[in-house]
Amino acid sequence: MSPVPWQRLPPDLAAVMRPRLPATVTAIADAITGAVPAFAATGDAKVGRDLRTAVQVAMDRFLDLVGTDDAALPPPIREVFVALGAAEAREDRGPEALLTALRLASRLMLRTASEALVELGFVDADGLIDLSDAVSAFVDELAAASTDGFALQVRELAGEDDRRRQLAELLLRGSAPPDAVATAAARVGWRAIGAIVPVVLPIEQARDTRFRYGADGVVVERERDAVLLLRDGPRARRDQLADALHGRGAVVGPMLDWARAPEAVRLAELAAGLVGRDPAGPHAAGAVVFADDHLAALALGGEISALAVLAQRRLAPLSGLRPNQRESLLVTLHSWLRHWGSRADVAAELFVHPQTVSYRLKRLRELLGDDLDEPSARFELLLVLTARRVGPS
Repeated sequence: MSPVPWQRLPPDLAAVMRPRLPATVTAIADAITGAVPAFAATGDAKVGRDLRTAVQVAMDRFLDLVGTDDAALPPPIREVFVALGAAEAREDRGPEALLTALRLASRLMLRTASEALVELGFVDADGLIDLSDAVSAFVDELAAASTDGFALQVRELAGEDDRRRQLAELLLRGSAPPDAVATAAARVGWRAIGAIVPVVLPIEQARDTRFRYGADGVVVERERDAVLLLRDGPRARRDQLADALHGRGAVVGPMLDWARAPEAVRLAELAAGLVGRDPAGPHAAGAVVFADDHLAALALGGEISALAVLAQRRLAPLSGLRPNQRESLLVTLHSWLRHWGSRADVAAELFVHPQTVSYRLKRLRELLGDDLDEPSARFELLLVLTARRVGPS
């Protein structure tokens, strides 16, 4: 017996089947989508396209094999089905759906090929047995490639989960050696690690968030909630987070350097408490809470880290000045805010000429812009400047 059953098929079979190939591919792809619940339920157009591509590749290859002693799947074609199996693992589905689809495809391929054999006049028992053997052996090869892809991806995902968990734990420690953090970050594909945005979520959101943010963040599940640590980038912008996390009970901490990640997580937790939102409890659908909007309230409540973050944000435009110049501007700004913009009172308090006050205020407007006219910004500036003058208690 030949080791490759398709060698016993009549070469004319491929010629008869090729004209009906587009209709066959469509029929098989549609039948699989309709009959396999895991594929029907996705509603994902890409899944449908990938499935149709796989059917097309499989049918083309089977017809190329008819009458030859070639191996079933050369590496490029085998890789298509390895990738299908890997995709099932990434979607957290078992291999059963894909194997069910292959069994269904096998029956439909056999039916189509049998009709072609009838057209050629090969309707004896031996011809049908040879065809059945060829289709079964070929689909077995497809199933083996898909199963290999699934198994490889499961092993890779398990290792990836471990690497991401290690990075998340190092970040939440905050005191880890920079070299250790850089190495852990590189192992999950982060070339560099800088600022981090933490998001505290209900624990039931952990799996979806891990999938949603993929390579951009690491998720750690705690006893009562989950924390997403998102690296700086487009997806960490406020508008993106507000849209992506709406209705998920999310509380977003301030963006800080990775070494201050525990501080940022704590501020998110405090902001959640401030607005009466427990990250571990039931959530009504609604807007994302941003700790940045509550730093002043937290600072007034005695949270030193909130005051430090607020000062960093509000005074950042002056950070590039020479120390003496920065100090004179900050003193002037503090006096101006307390005296409700009276230049005469500022000049009297600071023992400087009113023209000096005017010059300094002009410079402050260049640096701070509209913040000098926005009530909440003025209040926060007054808060951090007063705390700066009073110093630690």
